[in-house]
Amino acid sequence: MKQLKELQTQLGAIFEEGSMVASSFGNDRPSIAAAKNGVALCDRSHRGLLQLKGEDRLRFLHNQTTNNINRLQNGQGCDTVFVTSTGRTIDLATVYATEESLLVLVSPNRREQLMQWMDRYIFPMDKVELADLSDRNAIFNLIGSQSDSVVKILGAQTIIGQPEGSHILIDKGIRIGVGSGLALPGYTLIVPTEAAAEVWSQLTSAGAVPMGDRAWEQLRIVQGRPTSDRELTDDYNPLEAGLWRAISFDKGCYIGQETIARLNTYKGVKQRLWGVKLSAPVAPNTPVMFEGDKVGLLTSYTDTEDGAFGLAYVRTKSGGEGLKVEIGESSGELVGVPFLTHEYYNPNH
Repeated sequence: MKQLKELQTQLGAIFEEGSMVASSFGNDRPSIAAAKNGVALCDRSHRGLLQLKGEDRLRFLHNQTTNNINRLQNGQGCDTVFVTSTGRTIDLATVYATEESLLVLVSPNRREQLMQWMDRYIFPMDKVELADLSDRNAIFNLIGSQSDSVVKILGAQTIIGQPEGSHILIDKGIRIGVGSGLALPGYTLIVPTEAAAEVWSQLTSAGAVPMGDRAWEQLRIVQGRPTSDRELTDDYNPLEAGLWRAISFDKGCYIGQETIARLNTYKGVKQRLWGVKLSAPVAPNTPVMFEGDKVGLLTSYTDTEDGAFGLAYVRTKSGGEGLKVEIGESSGELVGVPFLTHEYYNPNH
């Protein structure tokens, strides 16, 4: 990883003290443009990578999270949500099934919590082994419509055109999965640390534009991907967070399932996460007001080329897309964002 940092520094990377990923490459605007119209490369190596082994691994994770993990075959994957017994959100994770394990990508600040959380639910009879592989691997995201051409450079042509979550193992133990982590085309790469610098060099030489964490954060907010400690907290459930695509309503029992099923059956979702176009900058955690009443909370904020933008939870009965609100000194308008869905999603249709 030291080699990778040195290589990134040569490309203009700026690292904040104690951070393992670059905050910027001095090219925030061009890298965001590349993610939309070309291909950007973002180092997400501060994410956690957890591994489950043992013959009960599928059943165990199936019982721990919202999606149908039991159906996953080798080479398949999906997003899923860890929730509390009361259906509150812990983290949005991506699961990849291999022949002998499940690999689980989690948020940077949820690694230890989720290791402890899962360990607590492993009973003596369960054939499940947990391991944290985060420090042994780098995580890269390729984002943008030209990602396919870059993936070909790595000799991973067979992954092109496969469903979201599909993944293959190529030379040097590199795993490539379909999906950029956003509602934009792209790929997720899990790269052994000893190969990280070489792979980064290959990808940038092939035309991928390096993207720092600051640009990723802007893209995340505009796309509407909720993140832990902001949109994903104990205050909200995954239906409110717009993560319906990561929930199976016919998989049977799991931790928090009763609450989520009840909310869905009785249309009990009291608030929803929306994008907000803003007239001026606003600090996160500022209340959202409508006709003099507090109806929600701004959770994330960013400046974009098109102006101020944020994510906010707003009470369902106040209204939805197009609703005009006041947030601090700013006026705002609720808009849909591509990463989120607010209704039942059937992947088979």
